[in-house]
Amino acid sequence: MSEKFDVIVVGAGPAGTSCAYTCAKNGLNVLLIERGEYPGSKNVMGGVLYRKQMEDIIPEFWKEAPLERPVIEQRFWVMDKESMVSFGYKGLEWGKEPYNNFTVLRAKFDQWFAKKAVEVGALLINETVVTECIVENGRVLGVRTDRPNGDVYADVVVLADGVNSLLGKQLGFHKEFKPDEVALTVMEVINLPKDKINDRFNLEDNQGCTVEIFGDSTKGNLGTAFLYTNKDSLNLGVGTTLSSMIKAKMKPYDLLEYLKNHPMVKPYVDGGEPVEYLAHLIPEGGYNSIPKLVGNGVIVVGDAAHLVNAIHREGSNMAMASGKMAAEAILRAKEKGMFDEEALDAYRINLYNSFIGKDLKKYKDATVTFEDHPQYFKEYLPMVNRAASKFFTVDGTSKREKQKEILRDFTNEKGKMNVFKDMYRAWRVMK
Repeated sequence: MSEKFDVIVVGAGPAGTSCAYTCAKNGLNVLLIERGEYPGSKNVMGGVLYRKQMEDIIPEFWKEAPLERPVIEQRFWVMDKESMVSFGYKGLEWGKEPYNNFTVLRAKFDQWFAKKAVEVGALLINETVVTECIVENGRVLGVRTDRPNGDVYADVVVLADGVNSLLGKQLGFHKEFKPDEVALTVMEVINLPKDKINDRFNLEDNQGCTVEIFGDSTKGNLGTAFLYTNKDSLNLGVGTTLSSMIKAKMKPYDLLEYLKNHPMVKPYVDGGEPVEYLAHLIPEGGYNSIPKLVGNGVIVVGDAAHLVNAIHREGSNMAMASGKMAAEAILRAKEKGMFDEEALDAYRINLYNSFIGKDLKKYKDATVTFEDHPQYFKEYLPMVNRAASKFFTVDGTSKREKQKEILRDFTNEKGKMNVFKDMYRAWRVMK
């Protein structure tokens, strides 16, 4: 197996396959290595695929890819124990070609995507673990695998090996991430007949809905839950920062069971058959946790580069965009015949100047702020529900007086100055 390639990509998730596809399509000799039985067997995300970044790689992919439903509605629930405040947007224009985004099942979609990379020339090898990068004189020359005589060489190695990138750690690109920089997300795929999904979510065939859930879904800890519609199944999941889970002594599966039985969620999943349980670490540190991205003969993409916007629940789009940008930098380096850090650094520059760098910088202090000030999730979100209950209860009290009562409740519990400080702090990290 000691063969020389132009590019070796470690990991066949959205980032790795995007890079492999773009490189191979442009004539490079590419090896794509996946540790799972097949691409997608070990990959987890909530289940939303964004069209724009995928279409930049494969135009009109939605005409043949194994997609579940085009999303026409995005809902947001702020939950308390027996109530919720709900808002969102439903747009029928999202259900027309070329669509906005889609729900997907990773096991199906990742296999299809990797197959497309193979069709344009990439070599895919499954069930292969990359144990380390081969480094000489500060330059990455290839990778060592768990196969017999498994050393493979390349001009550039692309690390798409996930949030806790062991290869990135080996190279000194990042240290062990702190518990508040990653979230542990657990998810179930729940089979449910299509007609029941349509009825419960007020949808028609080939229409999908996503629900992002805050508050009691995580028992007031920093994190979110989600409920997404597939053709004949639902994706239900919940995640909190690892530090929050440790502090609260929560078990991931118990939190998922709590969510499934919550009175606001249960009617949507009732009677469904759980068919798959998944758990995964998600990078939550954002801009401040991005590791070194480029070295001599090596580039880091996707979750391995901590490219996740936790505020807007975006990850797959950033992964695909980063993989494509990495490929474009490699192609330019190939033209020059130079693969050192300086030659590959166009990737880092372009990434930071793209929507990825700009969005992550915008929210760079959000996670640590909400982690250090738990009152936002533990106190303010329940207060929102109590305020809504009071305002919409018709009891002979004037609406003006209700507004005064709600304001008094907020300030009496926290104090006017504390409320002002909290609101100003939240505005600062979200502006």
